[in-house]
Formats: sequence, structure tokens, C-alpha cells
Amino acid sequence: MIGWPKSNDALGTVNRGNPAESGLCTLCRADCKGKCEAWLSSLKGRKILYPRDFGMVTAGSANTCHIGVSYNSLRIQGYNYGVSGLPAGLTTSADDCIFPNVNIETEFGSDIKTKCRVPIMTGALGSTFVAAKYWNSFAVGAALVGIPIVVGENVVGIDREAVIKNGKIEKAPELDRRINTYLRYFDGYGAIIVQMNVEDTRNGVAEYVIDKYGDKVIIELKWGQGAKDIGGEIQVDSLGYALFLKDRGYMVDPDPTKPEVQKAFDHGAVKTFARHSRLGYTDLSSADHVEETFMTAVEYLRTIGFKRISLKTGSYGMEALAMAIKYASHAELDLLTVDGSGGGTGMSPWNMMETWGVPSILLHSKTYEYASILASKDVKVVDIAFAGGLAREDHIFKALSLGAPFTKLICMGRAAMIPGFVGSNIEGVLNPDRKKSVNGNWDELPPAVKELGATAEEIFAGYYDVQKKVGEKEMKNIPYGAIAMWTFTDKLCAGLQQLMAGARRFSLPEISRNDIFSGNRETEMETKIPFITDVLDESAKNILNTPFTIPSKKRGAR
Repeated sequence: MIGWPKSNDALGTVNRGNPAESGLCTLCRADCKGKCEAWLSSLKGRKILYPRDFGMVTAGSANTCHIGVSYNSLRIQGYNYGVSGLPAGLTTSADDCIFPNVNIETEFGSDIKTKCRVPIMTGALGSTFVAAKYWNSFAVGAALVGIPIVVGENVVGIDREAVIKNGKIEKAPELDRRINTYLRYFDGYGAIIVQMNVEDTRNGVAEYVIDKYGDKVIIELKWGQGAKDIGGEIQVDSLGYALFLKDRGYMVDPDPTKPEVQKAFDHGAVKTFARHSRLGYTDLSSADHVEETFMTAVEYLRTIGFKRISLKTGSYGMEALAMAIKYASHAELDLLTVDGSGGGTGMSPWNMMETWGVPSILLHSKTYEYASILASKDVKVVDIAFAGGLAREDHIFKALSLGAPFTKLICMGRAAMIPGFVGSNIEGVLNPDRKKSVNGNWDELPPAVKELGATAEEIFAGYYDVQKKVGEKEMKNIPYGAIAMWTFTDKLCAGLQQLMAGARRFSLPEISRNDIFSGNRETEMETKIPFITDVLDESAKNILNTPFTIPSKKRGAR
């Protein structure tokens, strides 16, 4: 993996830890006091698109993207004439062809189209305690912005207040809280997606959701993720909770029922327990068996009433990728999320995350290739979301372009969570009575925040935009983390609109693979995206070799 600079002097951003390809630190802390690009964008919004200290500086590119194969080794095309995809009512006048007029709304789905104001969605926020603690910020922010949010696996299974009898959920307060928090501010754009793994299927999550929420929820089958090739994990520091999870059917490591483990815990040698989920499809031995089992599961979900169904798959390899695309298309699913290695997690084994699976750009490149094979056979290819270490507006453009026309959304995991952390920490300082309820981690505002102001209205660039949407009276109920998410997303939106305007693409369906080129020959070989100087080279030579068509007048001629 190519190292990413720890600081960006032009933007005034600094990474606390070791930055990954995404530009995020490999270890992102909820109590971080700043200030990576995503962190600072949660406060300043679209101002972070530009170099700091205007009027005092000039700035030049560091050109760090031409080494190795990654999303950073792709570059974005720009054109000097023409325009395509203008929204209705606009003309090709230069007064209309400005970047704020770029339409970045998208939609996905087979029979029922789900609309999104922005072509991003959250990663799966499941049983990790970070997801639970900051859910209000994540869910309210996503609903206000108008993007899908995913309730990840095991939310019911780890809930001590949930009641499950004979495989049937009778009570699921944490799952209800998550769904209802989003639906309170849902206005027709975005979606709430509930993910299921092996344990969720056994526990009857699908039946509970359809009975209580009907078609308000998209149900998601899970094959895997990019961060690991085993089931999900959480870590608990209570022997009683570990025994509860063991009794609920989970694998807990070390085994809390063993007397020797309990003694080790009592003496402090064992301090925590890891709860693991199970692998799926362990009783199947061929692709045909996977297809049959998968199609049966989809048919069952439709039978009990689900009208929208999605699939999440990880970075297993080419065979599993082909299965996911083909079977999801055949089943007429609404969305397939392809998650490459290089993304993030709440608690995956570190060396597993570092060494297993297919890096995002390679997996996404093959996704396009395989989807194209099906399309050439007149198969309606499932709508696709790309995930895995994507955090900035240029990542959004590049990923949509790399997978065009099949990609409709970009899934952001850790990047979309940072605003929730930052906003909650600020809220805890400015409103000490809420510090515990919002899980604030700071006792005072750090310098990077103080220089912006001392009130929410001064600190968040998007404060009054949110107030305009919800009303002044409702504003008191909006978590600061949600305001931060709005502000962060506004920066992504403006940046994406600018990149699209430069490429003369004024709506998302117009983005194509012709709008990016490879920064080195290795990237060209792996992605099949042509190298920089090969793109339109024949057209350039044709211009040079064609006789002049308009007579030239010498200066001063009469």
C-alpha cells in the first residue's frame, strides 16, 4: 500500500495516526481532536475544497497519485467544450452551465426505485458499540441529507432487552430505536436498510421487521465485507455479558463458561471477550448449491412481504464476485454492495484486515467487467454500490466512473461516521447536561474548533441550512453530530458537482469510464482504463493532420 501524507499544508489538515489510502487514519478515534480532512470538513464544509489563507498564499499540487495501483492513481478527465445531461429547463448558455446546477441525485432498485439526494450511503452500522452510541447522529444526519443508512448485523442478538422465544423476536428495542430514529426525519429520499447474517436469520429478524415496518425497510442479505472473511465481532469487558451472548447462541472467545477462563478474568489476566458470528453457506460445496440456496432465501423474503431486497458481498475473489453479480441480477435484487479490501471496521483481526482479500480498485474493476458480460447477454444487471476505503468527492467520481453505468451509489463507512463523533464531542462541551447522553468525549473545545467559534451556530458551516430544513423549533432536537454530517456531506456534494462540471457531465447517468484515465501503466493494465496520454490521442492527431477549415486573416489585414 502506498503511504499517504500525514498532513496537507494547503488545506490545513493533519492526521493524528497513520493515514490509509482513503486519507483517514488507520485507527479512527471517537475522541479525536482533529484534524484530518473528513474531521475538518464536518465543521467547515465546502470551505475545505480550497487552499487555506486565501490572499496570503499560492498552492500547487503534490502529484502523489502516480505510484502504485489505487483509486489515487486514477485521474479525472476535463473537457474544454460541450455539455451533457443538463437538468430540465437549463440551456447550454454559460450562465446555466455552472457547477451548482449539476444534478447529483441518484436512484436504485429493480421494480421500486429508491431516490437519493446524494450518491452515497453509509456502511453497515451493526453491533459495534460505536454504532449504538452515535446512532442518533448517524441516522438523523443521513435522513436529513437524504441518503440510505444500513443497520448492520447482530443488533437484536446482542441486545439484552430483546426478547427472543423459539426463534421468534417478541421485543427488539434497540432495532426499533434505530429504525424509528431514521424514519422520524425521512422525507422520501434515502432508505433504512436492515442487514441479516446467520444469527439474524435464525433469530427471525426478517419476520419481525416485515411485520412491524412493512415496505418502509429494505432487507439485506449478507455474504461478507471487505474488512474480514469471517463473521462480525464485538468485544465485551463483562463476564456476565459474555455469558449472556454465549447463551444466546454466539461463539465467545475465550469461552466464558470454562472455570479456568473465569478465574483468569477474576484475576485480570483475561480482561475482555470477543463475540464472533458464524460463517454462512458452510454446508454447500459448489456454485450451483449457492445459487439454489440464495434464490430460495430471496423467494422466502418476497413471500413474507419484502418488496426491496439487497445483497452485501466482500472481497472474496473472482468466483464469489461473479456469483454475487449474476445471482443478484437473476433474483432482480434492488442493490448489490461490493466491498473491497482496504476499507474499515469496528473490530476485525488486524493482520487479517491487512493481508486478506482483493483491494477495492481491483475488485471494482472486475465488477465492471463481469457486469458487462451479463449486459452483453441482455441481462438486466443489478444496481451496484462500491465500498472500501472511499472518503472524498474525487473517490465518489472515480468509483462511479469506473463502474459506469452499473454503479449508482458509493458506500462510505468510516468517513461518514467521523462527523457523528466530532459533532457529539462538541455538543457535550457546549451542553454539559447532554455530555453523557450524546457520548461526548471532550472536556473543552480543542484549538481547531475554538478558532471557528464558541457556539454551534459559529462552528458548523451547515447549521442554518439544517435549521432551514427542519425549522427553528425542531432544531433543538437535532444532534450536533447530524449537523456535522450535513456539513461534511455538503462539502462532498460541492466537490462532486465541481468535478462533474469540469467533465461537462451535469447529471450522474452521464458519467462514464471515458471520464477518468490511469496515472500509470500498471493501473491501466489492471483497470483497463487507458493511460493519460493515450486518451483521445487519435482524436488529437486527427485534428493536427486535418487541413485548416477556416481561413486565417493576418493581423492588420483589411
